[in-house]
Amino acid sequence: SEMALRMWASSTANALKISISASSNPRSCFSTVLEGLKYSNSHEWVKHDGPISTIGITDHAQGHLGDVVFVELPEAGKEVTAGKGFGAVESVKATSDINSPISGEIVEVNDKLAETPGLINQSPYGDGWMIKVKASDSRELDSLLDPKAYTKLCEEEDASH
Repeated sequence: SEMALRMWASSTANALKISISASSNPRSCFSTVLEGLKYSNSHEWVKHDGPISTIGITDHAQGHLGDVVFVELPEAGKEVTAGKGFGAVESVKATSDINSPISGEIVEVNDKLAETPGLINQSPYGDGWMIKVKASDSRELDSLLDPKAYTKLCEEEDASH
């Protein structure tokens, strides 16, 4: 049955390879942009839920980064400032700073990412969230991009590459 296992592994690898090469085609924007979220120019998203906002990086960002191998996140209790870096994502291609789209206090950090950084690739808007922030100024959300504006930004960036 080791033979069968080996065959299964190689067919799975082939299937993965196909989907990876299809999505790295720069001419088409396959990224998912979710309704109900706000986006920053630097490819972070915010889900605003009452006083607490969840923050992560977008599908577009994880697609450009490639496989995430390490995530550096701050501790709960730290302050974040809109437009300033709070952590970093390391992928097979590059290390990228993550900026907070809003200011406030970190109330929770996604500890799962320490062991399973790939959650950012698999589920950027779900299990791959990064921090939860108690926003200090809800007006900051108004200056962020809505899904339509963010989609346009991604398409323009992809076209210019």
